[in-house]
Amino acid sequence: MASAAFRTPGVYIVEQPGPRTIQGVGTSVAAFLGQPPDAGAHQNEAFAVNSWTQFCAEFAPGDKPRSTNLSHAVYGFFLNGGTRCYIVNVSDKDPIAGTANPRSGLQLLEEVDDVSIVAAPGRSDVASHEALLSYCERLGNCVAICDPPLDVKNIDQLKVVETAPIPKGPAAGGDAGAKPAAPGLRPRVSLGGFGAFYFPWLYVADPFDPKADLPAVPPSGAMAGIWGRVDVKRGVHKAPANETVAGALNLTYRVTSAEQADLNSQGVNCIRFFPSVGMLVWGARTVAEESSDQRYLPVRRLGIFLEESIKRATRWVVFEPNDRTLWKTIRSEIVGFLTNVYLDGALMGRTAEEAFFVQCDETTNTPERIAAGQVNIVIGFAPVKPAEFVIFRIGQYQAGAEVEAL
Repeated sequence: MASAAFRTPGVYIVEQPGPRTIQGVGTSVAAFLGQPPDAGAHQNEAFAVNSWTQFCAEFAPGDKPRSTNLSHAVYGFFLNGGTRCYIVNVSDKDPIAGTANPRSGLQLLEEVDDVSIVAAPGRSDVASHEALLSYCERLGNCVAICDPPLDVKNIDQLKVVETAPIPKGPAAGGDAGAKPAAPGLRPRVSLGGFGAFYFPWLYVADPFDPKADLPAVPPSGAMAGIWGRVDVKRGVHKAPANETVAGALNLTYRVTSAEQADLNSQGVNCIRFFPSVGMLVWGARTVAEESSDQRYLPVRRLGIFLEESIKRATRWVVFEPNDRTLWKTIRSEIVGFLTNVYLDGALMGRTAEEAFFVQCDETTNTPERIAAGQVNIVIGFAPVKPAEFVIFRIGQYQAGAEVEAL
């Protein structure tokens, strides 16, 4: 209300816009690439579904649809707590990178900005792992779930990194007559930790034919659902592990504690059977190196959550006057957001000051950078890391004796 409108003595209310706030982005929307029961459904698009019923109506019509790795993954996703996913119809014979058709495969997902989990259920070859990891590394806003081969007979196979080159052929845009990709034992190391690898496959009931023999299905669909379930219940900073795998009735390989001792440090997340408990996810590593800061899955996903939330919420900064007023506003918004993240238990520190810092001032915005049209913000945070190893020190002492503190 303009001051000229204040003509009559009285009380006037003038609404002022409040401070901007940063809202956290979603972290549990998945995308699955593969062949649905209806191979011709929704081709050349990334189609969103919000329930198993909707998936059946769109991709598995008819009285007796056939099950595929994709349909099993979507069923496991919703059964384990997933709420929304995108389906990209890709033939099992086509590369998921979409090099044969620019409007297929992973290229279609670039048009969708809310996907944070990507998987190609059942694809365990070198080329598929490479395509998934390269896509997530390039975009920097999602994490791939890679599936293992089905027929792993010896756990030592998973300790060897697959180094075979990606083959070139008509489907991959290379020379004709090239041999197909050899089965990948594990995906390559992702420097930024933009991938996770789970083992083994699961035996489940067929949702289209419950009386049939139990099929073996890739774990990526169920794992994506568990990620979403944990995100809702605890937050993206909580490791999606020590969680029950709903629908899993058996495993194609039962990993022992001794076997997992070697696999865990190599980025292989095992799904284990525990008597009286059932099937549990028993690992939360990325495929980053053991020495990497991004070796823990919740740390990698928390970083993506913070980066995407802040990036999307500060788009208004573009074309604003690059001065101290802008810097102060930016700091205020980001500090408020990170304070809430800290209070939710996602950051480590006795105080918020110990948990994170935000710098946006003359130090980060020099005259040269201002002249170049840049506003620079430096943010640091201390993520909470999962307690993988719980250590008990137990000793015996005589009654009445003083006990030494551990």
